[in-house]
Amino acid sequence: MKLGRAKCYALSMSLLVAGFVIIICKPPFPAVVASFFLLGLGMAVCLALNNVYCANLANSTAALGGLHGSYGVGGVVGPLVATAMASHGVRWSLFYCINLALSLFNLAFAVWSFANYEKELPAQLLGALQQTASRQANGGESRSRSRLLKQVVKDKTTLLGALFIFAYQGAEVSISGWVVSFLISYRHGDPSHVGYVSAGFWAGITLGRFFLSHPAHFIGEKLSVILLVIGSIAFQLMTWLIPNIIGDAVAVAIVGLLLGPVYPCATAVFSKLLPRSMQTSSVLHPICVGLYGVMLVAWASLPRVAKRSE
Repeated sequence: MKLGRAKCYALSMSLLVAGFVIIICKPPFPAVVASFFLLGLGMAVCLALNNVYCANLANSTAALGGLHGSYGVGGVVGPLVATAMASHGVRWSLFYCINLALSLFNLAFAVWSFANYEKELPAQLLGALQQTASRQANGGESRSRSRLLKQVVKDKTTLLGALFIFAYQGAEVSISGWVVSFLISYRHGDPSHVGYVSAGFWAGITLGRFFLSHPAHFIGEKLSVILLVIGSIAFQLMTWLIPNIIGDAVAVAIVGLLLGPVYPCATAVFSKLLPRSMQTSSVLHPICVGLYGVMLVAWASLPRVAKRSE
């Protein structure tokens, strides 16, 4: 609220630019770790801004489908380009030149797009923002932030949304990251071919977000997510139980197709349940809140470690 939308986008893109520059220079490993911290921070801020903006458009579900469909495009194209570059002896770090170029473009384009964003806000919302700024100027900034944080942490929608997104992200990353290992270890697939199954999964994610998010809006987001998750369970079981690589590859792609609209639908529902003042905080932190909560529960549930007698 203090920086404004354009400067926040500039900050997030600048963090990405800095992270990619560090990686391209092929520094020592500790510097690579630091660069990925910058990348994670920049992506988190950018994702929160994008979600809040798209969630408040007229057809929010379709807009969010397009937003996260582009994420799926990167999931499909990125591994293919990286594999092609590596197979031709190109240094691995140079792959990130592509990411750097995209980040520089987004930096300039986002600042230009949102330069007058606050001036074009509806009068009611603009008045609320001005009141907030006035309270901050009068010394109420820390109290306002503390109150908002408490409100977000106690909010039922935020907590349930955190748990939902945590589970969704875990399933998505697990399938895309481990299905190749599963096919090699248990289906005895050729490593040079089964790697494309992961690309098929991301292709399904992309198509689902582009083409199923809009119909899901008309069916109803809550009902659509239930049906999509049930379908994903069915095809995941097929992947597990059918001892055929081609069948597994098709089933995994369909799982991606069905999972694709789930995230846009969920974000659209969260935005309708949350007031505007809480949206950025609630969208930015759900995964972290969910992760920490599940970590604590899982850790506390572990059996006690028996003391060694020797």
